[in-house]
Amino acid sequence: MIDLTLEAARTIVATALDTARGRGLKPLAVIVYDARGALKCVEVEDGTSLRRAEIACGKANGALALGTGSRAILARAEAQPFFVAAVSHLAGPAALVPVPGGVLIRSKEGRLLGAVGISGDTSDNDEICAVAGIEAAGLVAETGA
Repeated sequence: MIDLTLEAARTIVATALDTARGRGLKPLAVIVYDARGALKCVEVEDGTSLRRAEIACGKANGALALGTGSRAILARAEAQPFFVAAVSHLAGPAALVPVPGGVLIRSKEGRLLGAVGISGDTSDNDEICAVAGIEAAGLVAETGA
């Protein structure tokens, strides 16, 4: 059985932050959960605005809860707002944030290993950084696109 290692989680976070710095993005909060939803790694850059870590958690939690990247959750929220509102209510505060930046982590064989949530810049830029981190760890990113 392949699990998300701490080393892989640290690579994801470090590469996501390096990608953000290389692109001149705003300060980020990066959260990595394993497949069971346990916190694996987190870093919050100096200068992030208030609640960025909670937003990042909501992006990653939502991806895990619904089994798809948060970009797909955004599309579902637009098409079925009552469904996403109901899931948000059931999941609790900050447990579902339906915008890009919540990306599932899969093994090369397709096994779910966890999720990354990033918040701080635009949602699209957050997602770019998540994908870069996941790929740097030799894993597969699922954005929901």
